Amino acid sequence: MTADLATVVKAVQLGDSLFPVGAFAFSAGLETAVEEGAVRDTGSLAAFVEGVVHQTAGCDGVALLVAHRATGRGDDDGILAADAALYARKLNEEPRQQSVRMGGKLAAAGSVLTGAPALHGWRRAIAEGRTPGTYPVGLGVLCACLGLPETAAFAVHQHGTAAMLTGAAMRLMRLDHLDAQRVLWRANERAAEDYRRVRALSLDDMSSFAPHLDVLAAAHVDAHVRMFMS
Repeated sequence: MTADLATVVKAVQLGDSLFPVGAFAFSAGLETAVEEGAVRDTGSLAAFVEGVVHQTAGCDGVALLVAHRATGRGDDDGILAADAALYARKLNEEPRQQSVRMGGKLAAAGSVLTGAPALHGWRRAIAEGRTPGTYPVGLGVLCACLGLPETAAFAVHQHGTAAMLTGAAMRLMRLDHLDAQRVLWRANERAAEDYRRVRALSLDDMSSFAPHLDVLAAAHVDAHVRMFMS
């Protein structure tokens, strides 16, 4: 029971909005969606967040699980393969930028927290330019080093994605705090279902097909006024 409690507390720490990876600076396309009127109220926000979380599970989530398992068996090449596969599926500049900036900060924080050789090796590979250093893959490595099971790693990632979006929504639109929590609650309820859907997928099965998000990301690059980096 003590070990289980430690696992829960570690997962809560990694999923907290105060964990220093810079998620507050990104909106994952929500800023443009609000500007264009695609997201305009609580209902459309909930649909947008759940859509992003669903899409993320089948792409970022798969890479995270592959990296977590590779870390557990000491397979450095497997970690780098997951990172390369995920980076290649980030079609727009801003999502790529978001993933590697958050990934770099996570690698630095994780090295301090764990001192684990696998995490130091991961951080060194990023610094030497041998791998991009995407956030989901880094999270998979970090969670494995902390002894967190892959289910906890997946849950932290999915919650973090939904929390980033709802946090951005609080700054972009008229949204009651309790309504924001309802949206986040609904999105978090998807985690178990999404894990069951993607847990057996390989890197070749990863799908990043989300044209609405790609269009929003492309439009954001040329936005005249922006609050968020993506």
